[in-house]
Amino acid sequence: RIAREIHDHVGHLLSRSILQVGALLATRKDEETQTSLSVIRDTLSQAMDSIRSSVHNLHDSSLDLKTQVEALAQAFTFCPLRVDYRLESEPCKEIAHCFIAIIKEGLNNIMRHSDATRATLTLLEHPALYQLVLQDNGTRSNLGSRPWLEGEGLGLYSMEDRVTALGGQFHVGRDGGFRLFISVPKGGSERRAAT
Repeated sequence: RIAREIHDHVGHLLSRSILQVGALLATRKDEETQTSLSVIRDTLSQAMDSIRSSVHNLHDSSLDLKTQVEALAQAFTFCPLRVDYRLESEPCKEIAHCFIAIIKEGLNNIMRHSDATRATLTLLEHPALYQLVLQDNGTRSNLGSRPWLEGEGLGLYSMEDRVTALGGQFHVGRDGGFRLFISVPKGGSERRAAT
């Protein structure tokens, strides 16, 4: 139901806005206006793609985490990113969604707040838990500033909330750069409810 409402209402509004901006682009000839309208159209198109992806994920009971991680890594061009994916089993949907959201926000924060020249993303599987480690070699002098802690998107506090809701552990630190270390028990919130 939620997926259908998002598709029907928000998707329709975004589609209509993209068409309206396209019509304005066809009638406005000055370069400055054309540039501004193109940026708006591109932003709306990105929002539409994000809505489609979210709706698809709501419908999808199983999520291919490895494919999603590879796509995010390929789209990340700020600095070289090495991915070490060592999960033998597919995490439950809750954990997969949590990891994808945190990877997106973490990579976005590297771009916005870091002077890193390289980054590493590691996903490991242990008998009872999954681990995610994202680190860069940036100095990140603004670690304690509000944009990183409570900025747009998830922010560190929201990341931590997602992880603890699954019974996991969330650590932030500096180790030759900035480091996110996350561990989540297999089974996510089901395992937490059982303890």
